[in-house]
Amino acid sequence: MPEWSVTEPRKLTFDTRVSDLQVRIVNGTVNVVGTDEGSARLEISEIDGPPLVITQQGDTLTVAYEDLPWKGFLKWLDRKGWRRSAVVSLAVPADTRVEVGVVGAGAVVSGIRGPAMVKGVTGDTTLVGVSGPVHADTVSGNLEAQAVTGDLRFKSVSGDLTVVDGSGRSVRADSVSGSMIVDLDPDGPTEVSLTSVSGEIAIRLPQPADAEVEANTASGTISNAFDGLRVHGQWGAHKITGRLGAGTGRLRATTVSGSIALLRRPPREDEPGTPWEPEPTRPTEPLQTPGAAPDTDNPAAGQSDETAGTTDTAGPNDKKVL
Repeated sequence: MPEWSVTEPRKLTFDTRVSDLQVRIVNGTVNVVGTDEGSARLEISEIDGPPLVITQQGDTLTVAYEDLPWKGFLKWLDRKGWRRSAVVSLAVPADTRVEVGVVGAGAVVSGIRGPAMVKGVTGDTTLVGVSGPVHADTVSGNLEAQAVTGDLRFKSVSGDLTVVDGSGRSVRADSVSGSMIVDLDPDGPTEVSLTSVSGEIAIRLPQPADAEVEANTASGTISNAFDGLRVHGQWGAHKITGRLGAGTGRLRATTVSGSIALLRRPPREDEPGTPWEPEPTRPTEPLQTPGAAPDTDNPAAGQSDETAGTTDTAGPNDKKVL
């Protein structure tokens, strides 16, 4: 089984097929981009602390610390182990199954068609143009998803969820105190289920919309932009119910003390920037991606030859300390 122990900036190219990628890092950044190429490329442009171990077993490529297993990842609290950092960029075939775990690190996953799983303790994650199903669990890390067309599952204690131009068939999210801003532009019926204890929930639907709607809050405020929906309760608990269009989709939103806002996109034939009502109770405009996805021709664009190191081709029986 080929194995590399990397302690300095280095590039590696894997000629054998990679269909399963596993990355686990502490601090720093991990960028994963899907390409139409058959090979996979890795660049570690910065590294501080213990070595990252890269292994290739069959079609599975793993980039991780030896003392940071995937099992029990969200409970990893070895403070001494936090004294490390790495900047890792990978280009893999777009249909690769991706698992990314970050502790205090940022993660960007783009252009992936295969299933993606993300676990984060304190790191934030950005998904761009991901068409496969996504399952994300965080403790306090935020998740931003832009132009995601696959099913999305999100679970967090205090992390926020932001979905921009979501067109997947299903969005499910659970949080204790995190807020949720979900901007939908689906091509067909969508199942949406959002639950929070104290976080605010804002959902922007296309016009015309197509869903059975039920949204309720025990003590928060309600804002509704659709004439076809009914708002129940003037004091205490509030609820919005009703059918939009044919009602083939389904929308459920529940929070105990947070507010709920149902907002309306302009008709698709309108020019971009057409106002929509009502004014949001919190910013709901698309957020900027905190990091750009790596260039598909160079997964570590912007690194000079001096800082990026040399390029190695992964052989079938290599075992190196780099």
